[in-house]
Amino acid sequence: MCPHEPSCPSADGPGREAARTVVAHPEQGWSLLCNGVVLFEDTGELLPDGAVIEPHRPLAGVL
Repeated sequence: MCPHEPSCPSADGPGREAARTVVAHPEQGWSLLCNGVVLFEDTGELLPDGAVIEPHRPLAGVL
């Protein structure tokens, strides 16, 4: 799916969020990555197969 060299990480890999942004809608809170992942500003994700990754924001101030 990715035409870049080197290729972006696949949608099912652990580094999927490092793929290049191809469409950004910050006013709506989401971006489409080159690997087909929709990344939401709350850190949630929608994978190309329809799987949902829950938001995984770090907890500020938690020790």
